[in-house]
Amino acid sequence: MRRTRIVLTGATGFIGSAVLRRLARLREEAGRPAPVHVHGVGRRLTSGTAALVDDWTSADLGDPGSLPGVCEGADVLLHLAASQSSDEAHSTGVNVHGTAALMREASRCGVRRIVHLSTAAVYGPGPHRGIGVDEVAPVPISVTSRTRLAGEKYALAAGACVLRPGLVLGQGDRWVVPALAEFITAVPALWDGGRARVSMVAVDDLSRLIAHIATASPLPGPRVWHASHPDPVSTRDLLATLSRHLGVPAVSAELAWEDCRSRLRASACKLSERQFALVARDHWYDSREIWSAADCDPGPGPLSRVPEAAPWYRALLAVLPERHG
Repeated sequence: MRRTRIVLTGATGFIGSAVLRRLARLREEAGRPAPVHVHGVGRRLTSGTAALVDDWTSADLGDPGSLPGVCEGADVLLHLAASQSSDEAHSTGVNVHGTAALMREASRCGVRRIVHLSTAAVYGPGPHRGIGVDEVAPVPISVTSRTRLAGEKYALAAGACVLRPGLVLGQGDRWVVPALAEFITAVPALWDGGRARVSMVAVDDLSRLIAHIATASPLPGPRVWHASHPDPVSTRDLLATLSRHLGVPAVSAELAWEDCRSRLRASACKLSERQFALVARDHWYDSREIWSAADCDPGPGPLSRVPEAAPWYRALLAVLPERHG
């Protein structure tokens, strides 16, 4: 049986490495479709990544001249790499010009299936409550979200399925849970009464979805899809879960949103009010359709996955005072 040749960018990153591990497991499971051949593309090859890819090309999305030939013979392109830098020139080079060059290469090589990872942060300030794809116009604020939105158009022009997940939890997460821990220290209360609902997805479930689309159940493109768990998470349940499993301080007092903002401003927290609002106010996006279209079980929800990632998070949170103090 012919092996499905998959080109993967971002294999050393948070989500990309989880997808790589998932693809490696497919080779070991009975009853799966054709085995896969994974061709990694990136700036550096780590020892852990080398053990899981079949071959590797050293290339830099910030240098489009390094990309010709990376998609030769590929059936699938999973473009999961992105710059998170606040440097405008760097993020534009990677997320816009690099994506454009990679998609031109995929089109030149006749790649039939393309998945491009974006983010729900492209919608900008909320609150957002259960909106469908582009039901409100994207208004990205940060350099990262602005350049990732700009990169989407090149992926769509190449026929890609563009995925916009919300907040991603799990081993390798260096932003979401650490930020929550800092916010609860700065504002020790149920923010806005804990009523907010937020789109989240466990990295293991998101990686399982991406691998499923790549190997078993392709989605029609070009199209944008929301890719969080179908059920949004309440802030109250989120904070209770982090307290139970990670030792984050428990809170029960409710605090109105304006009071939360005042407390945050008066604190020593280095994170922004905009970042606070992402987890303290409604930011949820209707993600039911993708799981149904891909015929993929979304799993029990991101909070159910927190115990699995607890050792990772405990080790990370233990260094937060030193890192941010």
